[in-house]
This record gives sequence, structure tokens and C-alpha cells, in this order.
Amino acid sequence: MITIDGDAKTSPAHGCTPAERTIDELLEAGMLVIDKPQGPNSHQVSAWARDILGLEKLGHGGTLDPFATGVLVLLSGRAMRLTKKVLSHDKTYVGVLRAPNNFDKNALQRAIAQMCGQVYNVPPEISAVKVQVRSRRMETKLLDVDGRDAAIEVTCEAGTYIRTLARDLGLLLGHPVELKELRRTQSGRFMESHCITLQELKDAVWLWKEKGEERAIRKILAPIETLVSDLPTVVVKDGAAGAIAHGAPLMRPGIVSVESDLERGDLVRLLTLKGELVSLGSMLTRTEMIQEMETGEIARPDLVFLPPETYPKAWKKAQSE
Repeated sequence: MITIDGDAKTSPAHGCTPAERTIDELLEAGMLVIDKPQGPNSHQVSAWARDILGLEKLGHGGTLDPFATGVLVLLSGRAMRLTKKVLSHDKTYVGVLRAPNNFDKNALQRAIAQMCGQVYNVPPEISAVKVQVRSRRMETKLLDVDGRDAAIEVTCEAGTYIRTLARDLGLLLGHPVELKELRRTQSGRFMESHCITLQELKDAVWLWKEKGEERAIRKILAPIETLVSDLPTVVVKDGAAGAIAHGAPLMRPGIVSVESDLERGDLVRLLTLKGELVSLGSMLTRTEMIQEMETGEIARPDLVFLPPETYPKAWKKAQSE
């Protein structure tokens, strides 16, 4: 990070760090990761979690067919505006394939080698989502072979159909291949270790609401900032945060620090000095130019997340400070 204004301070009278938010505030802009069980589809699991939490809406970041299990990211409140970003994450799956007779391991390895790179991926008829035919980048690895069963791991772009991969392996091998089990082990940066079950969610909510014990629910809920921690950062002053929350662009005097090597058009996260997500924005200039500037627009907000009342309106007509 390049420090632009090392003397900038944040007022304790406004805002708070993400860790200091109440449970209700976390639910207004937060996320959790559920271990989806076999049977219900993603929408049903999301609806059950929504009812457990007592929310009106709860979104999910990636459809899983009823027979599939594993990592399902759920988004609440303002975090639902990041659904598209979560949906675009790469995914990793472990699947179990079954053949009519024992697999030829060498032939299977050769077929799997052809299922790497940019692969034409046709949606199966029983897919939970209906979209157009397209190619997807994937890397497929053979984990184990045991007679008629084989375990594979697939890391792929969002929207890849693992059922289609199983069918295509069968075409390459000259016999049917069925996908018997499928588990999503990773979605973007979120892994199985981050998952909790619906029962664990229910228990944590009961402890919070009935006993006033927040420890369990705080371990489950993550603030909205977690969803964008992979993006480059621009830290802004309190006054600039207030201006941006009302739709104003980030002006040069409002910057505290900025990451190096940013280019015009780069997507960045604008954070307060307390670490609060103000908005996602597009850079209007390069990092190397900022230190030479005294005025002018630095970034324009694309999605604003900070409630406008969090920081006072403190911008002038020509600049956000």
C-alpha cells in the first residue's frame, strides 16, 4: 500500500469496525457458508436458512442439484448485491463415477487428460439451471479407481456441468459413465472448513435469541467485507466515505492509502479507516498518477454498500474530503 495521507484519522463517533457490529447489523450485510445436504436443492436450503435466521430474503451464490452436497455460500441483506461476484467464482468438486464394468485405469486417465483446458460443456437435461451451450475452463484429476467406481476432482469455471463431464468421459471410453456422487469442496476462497450444517445454524440462532449467547452465531456469520477481500484496496477518509455513500466519486483529497500498480478501469474496494466496505468502484486513473495529483476524481463507485447515515455528509462541490 502507498500512503497518501499518513495523518488521516477516523472519528469514533461514526461507524465501527466489522468485528464490532451487532448480530442484526451483520445480518443486514453478511454471509455464511452452509454444507448443503443431499436431497433439497440450493433454493430450498437457502429458504430454510432464511427462516431459521428470521430474515425476509437470503440469497445463495451457486446452484447445486438436489443430489449434490457441499459448499453453499449464502448472502444476507446488502451482501446479496454481490451475488454475481460470488457466482463467478471458480469451483472445485469431488465426484464418484460408476461404469457398467471395471474401469480401465489407463484408458480413464487418458480420457481425463482430454477433459482439461477449455472444454465444450453442454448442459445435461436434468440440470438445476437452464443455460446455453458454451465452453468452460476446467482441470480434471483422477484421485482413485476401485473396480467400477472412480473418484475425480474437478476445478472449473462457474457454470460448468460435472454431469456433462461424466457423460463425455463415457463417450471417450466407449461405455456409459454415471455420476453417482458429487460434492462441492470449494467456491472461490470458501472451503469445506468454513461450512456449518443447518442444525448447527439452528442451534446457534437458538443460543443467541433464547439465551443471549452470541459466540456461536458470531463464528458463523461473516461481514460483507469477507466477500471482497480478494480485491485491491483504496482506503478513504471519513468525509469521503460519507460522500461516496451518497453516490459521489472519490476525489484525490479523500484518499488515505492506495495499492500500487492499479490501472485505469481496475475494480477496487473502497474501505474506511475502520475497515468498513464503502463501495466497489472503478479506477479513473493509475496509482502512479495519484501522488502527482492535488485534485480530481480517482474512482467512481459502481456498487455502494455503506448506509448513507453512517458518516456525515462532508464534501464540497468540487471535492470529497
